[in-house]
Amino acid sequence: MLAGGLGAIRPDLALKNTKITPGSKLIVLGGQSMLIGLGGGAASSISSGEGSAELDFASVQRGNPEIQRRAQQVIDACVSFGAEKNPIQFIHDVGAGGLSNALPELVHDNDLGAKFELRSILSLEPAVGSKNFLITIGDRFVTGLVDRDQMVGPWQTPVADVGVTATSLGETVLSTGEALSMGEKPTLALISASASAKIVKLSANWMSAASHDGEGAKLYEAVQAIGLDLCPDLGVSIPVGKDSMSMKMKWDDKEVTAPLSLTITAFAPVDNTSNTWTPQIVRKDDTQLVYVDLAADVKKSLGGSALAQVYKQVGNLAPTVHSNKLLKSFLESLVVLHKKLNVLAYHDVSEGGLLTTVLEMAFAGRTGVKLDLKGDDLLTSLFNEELGAVFQINSSDLASFNEILNTNGVDSKYIQVIVYENTRDVLQQLWANTSYQIQRLRDNPKTTDEEYESIKDNKDPGLSYQLTYSVSDDLGIDTKSSNKPKVAILREQGVNSQQEMAWCFSQAGFEAYDVHMSDILSGKVSLDKFVGIAACGGFSYGDVLGAGAGWAKSVLFNERARNEFIKFFQERQDTFAFGACNGCQFLSRISELIPGTESWPSFERNVSEQYEARFVMVEVDSTQSNNSIFLDGMKGSKLPIVVAHGEGRASFQDSNLDDFISKGQDVIKYVDNYGDIATTYPYLPNGSTNSIAGISSENGRVLAMMPHPERVCRKESNSWYPKEQAEEWGPYGPWIRLFRNARKWVGDKY
Repeated sequence: MLAGGLGAIRPDLALKNTKITPGSKLIVLGGQSMLIGLGGGAASSISSGEGSAELDFASVQRGNPEIQRRAQQVIDACVSFGAEKNPIQFIHDVGAGGLSNALPELVHDNDLGAKFELRSILSLEPAVGSKNFLITIGDRFVTGLVDRDQMVGPWQTPVADVGVTATSLGETVLSTGEALSMGEKPTLALISASASAKIVKLSANWMSAASHDGEGAKLYEAVQAIGLDLCPDLGVSIPVGKDSMSMKMKWDDKEVTAPLSLTITAFAPVDNTSNTWTPQIVRKDDTQLVYVDLAADVKKSLGGSALAQVYKQVGNLAPTVHSNKLLKSFLESLVVLHKKLNVLAYHDVSEGGLLTTVLEMAFAGRTGVKLDLKGDDLLTSLFNEELGAVFQINSSDLASFNEILNTNGVDSKYIQVIVYENTRDVLQQLWANTSYQIQRLRDNPKTTDEEYESIKDNKDPGLSYQLTYSVSDDLGIDTKSSNKPKVAILREQGVNSQQEMAWCFSQAGFEAYDVHMSDILSGKVSLDKFVGIAACGGFSYGDVLGAGAGWAKSVLFNERARNEFIKFFQERQDTFAFGACNGCQFLSRISELIPGTESWPSFERNVSEQYEARFVMVEVDSTQSNNSIFLDGMKGSKLPIVVAHGEGRASFQDSNLDDFISKGQDVIKYVDNYGDIATTYPYLPNGSTNSIAGISSENGRVLAMMPHPERVCRKESNSWYPKEQAEEWGPYGPWIRLFRNARKWVGDKY
């Protein structure tokens, strides 16, 4: 078999006899950089096997077809301007020799010269800052077991120190769980291998060019520091890990060696996930910030720090664990503080030093800070990355705080009180700027700008729970009965939210059955025995046919399945259906089978042009036309909920929108933090028409919504909630009411 590609270019679109003019910009289009083509042009002129086998394979020049297509679309767009306005003066492919050859050839062909700074091709961005652009594009809520995600507080700031998950979805709501975190500091290995190992605390992933001169000794030094010195003193071990010992690339007489790197993954069981501290400063009178500096009695070092990187330096001295005993005493103090003191906020000192630590706490709490520090060297005090932590406590608890630390071996000399006051917005925009710039290039600039501007709103009240019902009201449902109504937890290939969906219905008094579409298509399972179906969220068929489209077609184009759903929706009056996210998209695409959904919208690509995973506010429609059985008693409530989708924008045919609105089928809408209908991003995460988040059938028995109520039915799985208000909720979150309402409606009709 021979495979190749051919192309045709019209003569009038071909670039001929054009010259690059002095001062023109040279643009490198394409990517991504892969370990291929190392042999360059020479590799095609020698016999395979004359060199190393590795070089033979690495010299196969191949590209990424997706990137090729994108690059071609850019070229096509430029050509579409016409010969006179086409911004491309000259074009050259990147082949053998890479950019080191392509760029000189480009200017040489035009009898020009140029200066190339190849080491500057990749632009360095500040490493210390918001990672928002990475976090919101991944689903961090799936399973309903995530009790502490990266986002913290009512303004959802990405500053969490630890990830916390619940143990399982049991018959009762469990408080136990697991805490985990990861850390690495390879820059310190350039100064001190042992310091780079000890500064992070235990699965260990070692990476080293062990065969390179001196690197094996550094590896030994690092392993000894953490495995023989630190961990035994702390009473912890490293039972598992892996290693990569060939972190070096050689070519001819040149070589590139990676510094010794250690990535530590810390994991521990916890008794109560609700006791997790966060960095969010609580807006409360008469509180103080306390800095526990575990290197207070030694000379501070800026080696390997973020500040050193800004000045393009490495440094000579690295921060390290100066006293294993002191560190252990501090950890023991944390255990006692958890039990005996109300710590309002906590954040460890890491990259960026004390200043970044306190600022991140202020950003999470939308307050400002004024630092009053001891010492003459301001830069060192603010930016050293020695071990330490900052606490917010009530002023009345300061003496008890000091006593607990002193009793456990942390002397008062390690404790400083910090005074703080307001002003924040400019600094937070600086902190978020790198994330903003990357996100602006990747996503829709308009929505990115809207989110960046929202940082400046000092009056933004943040998320809130304005409920018109009591979460603790179980509506008199008997969840212990052995005879329960049956609900089909419906899923298709790629769906991933069936576990939490089943748990919510089970907690509300249903008997939940796992039903795969293949069961219905084969006739193994009939919908006759179920009073309800719940279509779950995820990525059915990878969304390759459009979100929910492949799933819907498996029903619409299969006679057996189509008849099952027709009978369920059209011939029975005792049934209900619920769909969340991908399940919502599925129901909207089979709306021709569901009575009273003729005006339903389709759900299209988000306006941001990106997958959105966020914790946002919605409002349950309070008008009389809202007859949804799922929302009884919830009308007028405004509360947060999880969204996690790439195609959630409700879109109507012109003739349907007015009809849809007049029937009151827009039962859930996105609102901003002020409680007003959301019109800007990220409060309106998808650009949905009329801010629509949830839609209902005319008879109220079918509810489809893009947000995920099933992922926040446990109180602790809500990314944030006000602790005082939530005391009466019990172990559940406010969205459990939706599932209880369904059970109340069914009554004894089963």
